[in-house]
Amino acid sequence: MSAESDSDPSATAAAPDPARAAEADGEPGAITAAAPPRTRVPRTIGLAAGAVVAVAAVVTVAVLAGGGHDGDGDGKGGQGGTATPAADGLPHTAVEVSTGSCGRGWTSPHPGTQVFDLHNSGSGASEVYLADPASGRLFGELEGLAPGTTRQMLVDLGSGTYAFKCLQEDTDAITGPKVTVPGSTPRGPSTLPVTEHDLIPPTLAYQQWIGARAGDLARGTAALEADIDGGDLAAAKRDWLSAHLVYERMGAAYGTFGDADGVINGTAARTPGAVRDPSFTGFHRVEYGLWHGESAASLKAPAAGLDSAARALRDGWSQARMDPADMGLRAHEIIENTEQFELTGRTDYGSGTSLATARANLDGTREILSRLRPLLTPRDPAVPQLDAALDRLQHALDAAGKGGTWTPLDRLGQAQRERINADTGDLLEQLAPVAAIFDVRRTA
Repeated sequence: MSAESDSDPSATAAAPDPARAAEADGEPGAITAAAPPRTRVPRTIGLAAGAVVAVAAVVTVAVLAGGGHDGDGDGKGGQGGTATPAADGLPHTAVEVSTGSCGRGWTSPHPGTQVFDLHNSGSGASEVYLADPASGRLFGELEGLAPGTTRQMLVDLGSGTYAFKCLQEDTDAITGPKVTVPGSTPRGPSTLPVTEHDLIPPTLAYQQWIGARAGDLARGTAALEADIDGGDLAAAKRDWLSAHLVYERMGAAYGTFGDADGVINGTAARTPGAVRDPSFTGFHRVEYGLWHGESAASLKAPAAGLDSAARALRDGWSQARMDPADMGLRAHEIIENTEQFELTGRTDYGSGTSLATARANLDGTREILSRLRPLLTPRDPAVPQLDAALDRLQHALDAAGKGGTWTPLDRLGQAQRERINADTGDLLEQLAPVAAIFDVRRTA
């Protein structure tokens, strides 16, 4: 998995000819010089005003979003707890948020899609949840509500009991009065909150898996170095791909690798002569040399540097600590970066193996999801759709790789390329709720 700090709006467009992408003034038209920052998924998964109802029907936790205006109130909220219609056509209810009056104002509960105009009358910024007090399931969420401001929380409520929970900075959580929505209307989307404590066991298990893969990586880079030292460049090409795919499957841990990621898998600056810059190291430096006719002698130093970095990563991994709060983000990030960089050929330095990398990235996504699955299954009823999306993309990618030989991007037929792009986009949509579900939430 490779990434850039900039975003590529044409990520799902037809991929460029990899040979042309790898050769601009004799250099690859690739990415950045150092370890690129990973694109982070926003904490709140997109709820644009006016689109929430449609999105909520598809995305399990879509209602866990804060939107609307900031200000001191605009007269839309109901007075005295009465829901009143507003310009958006939805009923609004004014609700106070503070340690002394959390949830005050909701006195006429009713089912359906509606808006709470939350006004922070306290002295500090607050997070606000709308929850089922019995189960703890969240039906609405708004964070960063500044003192003296009003913002909107749009929710889809069914029959049942609810309560607002107000979490002001540096204070204990306050739960407001319980309010019962009458009738027998089915409830809308919701999720159980995930705490950092919940995520510690899967994070530790994943760290152990990465430790084993780091050993595999070091063995792979040692074999690659031996091939080059022995002058067997055909074997070096095979062992380069094998070792590189091991690294690409480790994508959820890249943020913990620190500078090692850039040394092992960094890319050259997009300027003439950048591939000869001493700061261009690792897999892609060796790839460039192997597929651009460089001699074994000229590749000995880059191969040795790669092997040294891989061994250092292996030897130091036991002291590394992954952030449990990042676990849910990583599954989405891996595929997001695959779409932006592998499926556009922007990280191909001549090997034509971008689709092999994409397939390894998919394996990495499955691995992180396997650790999260016990927590995800009871929180997301759309897990079967997620699994189906994973399978579809795997099938599409596997069709491009037969017997260890992968079709370069420029040799894909249009239909096959469109299928891979479409399946990747669909998987990203299915992974977006995972990032929201595993956003660590304060509960006390």
